[in-house]
Amino acid sequence: MLTSWAASPARFREDANAEEDYALGGYRHRLVVELAQNAADAARRAGVPGHIRFTLTGGVLEAVNTGAKLDAAGVEALSTLRASDKRDEASVGRFGVGFAAVVAVSDEPSIASADGVRWSRSEAAELVAARPELAVELARREGHIPLLRLPFPASVAVPEGFDTIVRLPLRDEAAEAAVRGMLAEVGPGLLLALPDLAHVEIEVDGERRVVERGRWQIFTASGEISADLLADRPTEERARRSWQIRWAIPVDEAGDPTALPSAVPPVVHAPTPSGEPLGLPALLIASLPLAPDRRQVAPGPLTDFLIEQAAVLYVDALTALPSTPRLLKLVPGHLGAGEIDAALRREILTRLPQARLLPGDLAGRDAVVVDGTPELIGLVREVVPGLLPWGWPFRDPALGRLGVSRTELSEVIDLIAGLRRPASWWRSLYDALAGADPEAVAAVPVPLTDGRVVRGPRGALILSAESGGVDPEALAPLGLRIVDPEAAHPLLERLGAAQATPRTVLVNPITRAQVEGSLDSGDPVAEAVLPLVAAAGLRPGEEPWLADLALPDADGEPTAAGELLLPGGELDGLLDRDAPFGLVDASYVERYGVDALVAVGVLDGFAVVRDEDVLLDPHDCDHDLDLEEEWLETITLKEDDPPLCRDFLAVRDLEYVADWPAALELLAKPPLRAALTPVQPDVPSYTAWWLRNHPVLDGRRPDSLRLPSGDPLLAGLYGEATGIPEWFAGLIGVRTSLADLLAEVDGPAELLDRLGDDSLVVTRDQLRAIWTALAAIDPARISPPTLVRCVHDGQVIVAPATDAVVVEAPDLLPLLDAYGLVLASFDHAETLSEMLDLPLAGEAVAAEISSSGVTRPVPEVVRLLLPEAPAEYVEHSPLLVDDVSVPWRFAEGVVHACGDEGLARGLAWACGRWNMRLPVAALLRDPAGASALLAEADLDH
Repeated sequence: MLTSWAASPARFREDANAEEDYALGGYRHRLVVELAQNAADAARRAGVPGHIRFTLTGGVLEAVNTGAKLDAAGVEALSTLRASDKRDEASVGRFGVGFAAVVAVSDEPSIASADGVRWSRSEAAELVAARPELAVELARREGHIPLLRLPFPASVAVPEGFDTIVRLPLRDEAAEAAVRGMLAEVGPGLLLALPDLAHVEIEVDGERRVVERGRWQIFTASGEISADLLADRPTEERARRSWQIRWAIPVDEAGDPTALPSAVPPVVHAPTPSGEPLGLPALLIASLPLAPDRRQVAPGPLTDFLIEQAAVLYVDALTALPSTPRLLKLVPGHLGAGEIDAALRREILTRLPQARLLPGDLAGRDAVVVDGTPELIGLVREVVPGLLPWGWPFRDPALGRLGVSRTELSEVIDLIAGLRRPASWWRSLYDALAGADPEAVAAVPVPLTDGRVVRGPRGALILSAESGGVDPEALAPLGLRIVDPEAAHPLLERLGAAQATPRTVLVNPITRAQVEGSLDSGDPVAEAVLPLVAAAGLRPGEEPWLADLALPDADGEPTAAGELLLPGGELDGLLDRDAPFGLVDASYVERYGVDALVAVGVLDGFAVVRDEDVLLDPHDCDHDLDLEEEWLETITLKEDDPPLCRDFLAVRDLEYVADWPAALELLAKPPLRAALTPVQPDVPSYTAWWLRNHPVLDGRRPDSLRLPSGDPLLAGLYGEATGIPEWFAGLIGVRTSLADLLAEVDGPAELLDRLGDDSLVVTRDQLRAIWTALAAIDPARISPPTLVRCVHDGQVIVAPATDAVVVEAPDLLPLLDAYGLVLASFDHAETLSEMLDLPLAGEAVAAEISSSGVTRPVPEVVRLLLPEAPAEYVEHSPLLVDDVSVPWRFAEGVVHACGDEGLARGLAWACGRWNMRLPVAALLRDPAGASALLAEADLDH
């Protein structure tokens, strides 16, 4: 070799580079595996169970093994690269480079059987340095040489019981640490990858352990490789025409798969560990072609073929394992840890749905899983083909990858809908469904006492100890869904069934439908319902729909209960003869009693409509009451937002009353009295509103009358209501006060209409107070009247609006003989003029002064009463205004007067002290009486 290197230093450099690449590259961490692999090959060649022992102590690693001994060919192979002596054998090692791993940790390796061989970096370097041709290259490589190319004879003792020893003095602490790590990683995967090894021992610093294989299920497949698959492989590989694949699946004592042991690296073994990650919970050992670094699988047709064969074997392995839910842990997901893993998963997942690996020899595509209890699975197995036994997890994604169909509980319910089974079978089913989602089982079939099986318990009735007063035979005309007692179960109640008490039977939708259609059904419905009403103790109006129950009237004609009167009852004789009410058959009163008949709507007294949380709006409030919409419209005119009536209460059928004194007597008593209570202070109830708008008090409407003790300002305008309590009269709309009247929406208009009625008597003082009250309200609420109550020539009269004026100043009164006068406090004049659309007096007459006068000083004595009096006035004799003689006139800020009386009025008006006109006049007549007048004025204050 030295001669060859000397002849070609380039050859020296190539060998050195190649060995360095293997030792420091792909084989750096494979020392223990490579030594074990050589031991396995030796055992196979010798036909004996392989046994290898690793011993690390004192910085030296020794590996001793049984099997074929090292021979000359072996030494030659160890001293060359990629020229293995195993190329024609079915050995594990097949590249001829594995032993190069020793160079990564040792400079003085040796191996021996009968004879031995060793290598020495220092000795080899001396030999190379002695060759001048290689000296330059050696210096360039800083002394690094191809160590294994220069073997030396060695004599190394082989321990008894073994055939070969490899001895490696470790280079340094780093090398020793690396070896310790590799020894610690040795686990059962090594024995599985190298089946020719039967025993592996490891001893480190005196501590010994034996590597255990553990429990595994091994599945093997092998065959011949066609030439076309080897076309892209190296020459020596093409000579190996066989392939082998093994799957090792860890199992427990029962043979069920378990997790991959942590000591087994999750990588593809080819056949020893590669660098290809494998995410499956099993160990794959396959004769996959590797790249030169022995870390990665080489791509190509052979790899594709072997991956497909591995997938086939994996699926076969799953089929051979026990068909338990633990099998799902072996079903791969779609996401691979690397290219090989991903390709393998694709091939496996393509085949799994067709594999018969589930219980009952089922393939996944033919299987169904249901989320339910063991009891449920047992009951429905016969109607769900391919149903997996209980315990297979319904939500496990692995089932989906197997192609298993997930059947929801609601679908199972649909499948069993057509079954005919004994009631006890159905009860067993309800037991099995007790913990299920109510929505999923809402349509579960229910057997009934009449032999029918219906979908869903909602509306069904269950007979129980609380079913007193419920006779199933008597209920037959109603067609109710009564659960077969043998199938009764708490689940049915949770899903909407109810205990069959008299009340629950009554409110059942089927009963209600039968009642609503009972005019076509005849007596049997009433004969079934009335005993239930009596047993339930129902109160009148509690279930208003019962008023539709058909009962025979006195002539035997079927009539709705709500259209019948109780013979001799409070309404018998009180209503108009044309009212649409008959008398109930007297025999029904005897058979079922007054209480039951009244409870279903037969009228013993006025019927009452009850409701809760009613929005008083025409769109939302409809109780089929007479003029109900008009009542609601009066509310919407007054309220911006419709009020909410928490407890709606109204008396119906008022439009049919003939005997109002008797009717009012009933309405004034409890419980009907409550229907008169206002909805809120300014919103009357329906009943009170209806009464006030109809002639129920001696042929007169309550709102046309007033309380005898009420506001005297309404006297003459309204008649007096007599013969009824005042509290009752007030509730039904009898007028109480002018203020309450004006507060109503139409109150002002009604008042003006009555003022325009000359048949009604109004006093002058009363009229003045009424005008004052009207002036205080919003003018927008009033439409001007055509007839006006006013004063003319000292009398209260009714005049056309065109002949009336509003008086705003007293000096104009002498000019207004042609007009009716609207008289109120002067400060209301303009408001009343606008409100009533009447002219002010000053707008109706010119009021021009046509006489001449003399300006004179105001007597000083006047200032005793009017300190703010003007200094001068104009004296006339006579004073003419519009050619009419008048006592005074105040025009353009100047007082014009004729005589003391006129001057007194003019000065009082000018000073805004109109109430002082008479004292001032007295003072002007008798200045000497000033002291007495002042004293009287003090008393006024």
